[in-house]
Amino acid sequence: MKTWYDKLAEYFPIEEMKSEEHMKLLLKEKSDIYHKDESDQHVLMYVETDEFVFVDYLFVSSNARGEGLGKKLLDQLKNKKKPIILEVEPVDYEDTDTKKRQRFYKREGFTHAKSIGYRRRSLATNEVNELEILFWSPENDDENTIYEQMKHTYETIHTYKDKHLYGESYEPVNKVLTYEEESKPVKPS
Repeated sequence: MKTWYDKLAEYFPIEEMKSEEHMKLLLKEKSDIYHKDESDQHVLMYVETDEFVFVDYLFVSSNARGEGLGKKLLDQLKNKKKPIILEVEPVDYEDTDTKKRQRFYKREGFTHAKSIGYRRRSLATNEVNELEILFWSPENDDENTIYEQMKHTYETIHTYKDKHLYGESYEPVNKVLTYEEESKPVKPS
């Protein structure tokens, strides 16, 4: 029988996966904010702070897709009445899963944070991975707020004990996450 980690590792690309040791350490040492919700059909790993929820991994088994389980899990998080943030691969037209995932989140009311850039070098493959930040907000939070929450997640969760766990550190947050304010047209005087 597959463990929750096996299910995630089979579904998510290696460059997006935390090590099993990393995730178990988060569940143990950051149990006040890092959570696991699982059944035979799904694995949901998420961060919950007073201000927001960050979905680290959401996996629904292929035999349960199309039955509304992903929507139900997101609805449970939406009921917390906080912004929900997640990272998703950009649409790759060779990979229909990326398209389906993006369409699913759009249908669930998630917005692409266009002003936030996210490029992280994988310690597993050494490749730079570009991801999009999607968010849902009950209060219509602006992208700068989402950016600050994403920085918090990167520093608190993604890089937690990275040197100890992987033998090297991830890049600093200001190299990985960028924020470009939308420029407003200047009126001629």
